[in-house]
Amino acid sequence: MHQEMKKFTFLAIFLLAASALFSQKPLNQSLRADEEVRVEMMTSMGKITLLLYNDTPRHRDNFIKLVNDRFYDNVLFHRVIDRFMIQAGDPNSKTANPGQMLGDGSLGYTIQAEFVPKHIHKRGALCAARQGDQVNPRKESSSCQFYIAQGQVWSEAELGMMEARFGKKFTPEQREVYTTVGGTPHLDGDYTVFGEVVEGMDVVDRIAAVKRDKMDRPIEDVRIISVKVIK
Repeated sequence: MHQEMKKFTFLAIFLLAASALFSQKPLNQSLRADEEVRVEMMTSMGKITLLLYNDTPRHRDNFIKLVNDRFYDNVLFHRVIDRFMIQAGDPNSKTANPGQMLGDGSLGYTIQAEFVPKHIHKRGALCAARQGDQVNPRKESSSCQFYIAQGQVWSEAELGMMEARFGKKFTPEQREVYTTVGGTPHLDGDYTVFGEVVEGMDVVDRIAAVKRDKMDRPIEDVRIISVKVIK
């Protein structure tokens, strides 16, 4: 009788676990192919609204999950460089001491790169940070760290020199963007772009312009207060 009870208990646990596993839905199952997802990021310097791209689904779904888990609440912008970009998402930054070196924190996994040619590093692009090619030749993205491109406007001559130096080739459409809107073109094809700023680029500019230390960390903390999906 005791042995039969053990068998029954094991079977019940197995069935419950299997039911839970197969009842789980993909993060994007409720999204239509043409449905836009927007994220509202409240920072200590103002609000930034982001549009997530549907054709980079791994990055979109991972970002949505972290937002829903409230992972980004209280995270710092730990690296900012004016006319280049602002970076955040290091979990170690939530409780970092002043002057503490940041940038190595992760959640223990990476995301396969999703390079889409039409998504370039224009001003306001939302991009995934990653480790360098020496240890990450597949250019896989960080589980949680991201940056928003600020950049600058470039001349045709400067884009030509960039093509020669980095072995890139910009299309006429890309040249139009980089010579009018601006951005960080030398990063194209090396980091996944998975969204863009649709409101609050003035906030990005203010964050990028703050005083920073020799590690490019703001002297006075710039913090993400809260993030939520507002699709």
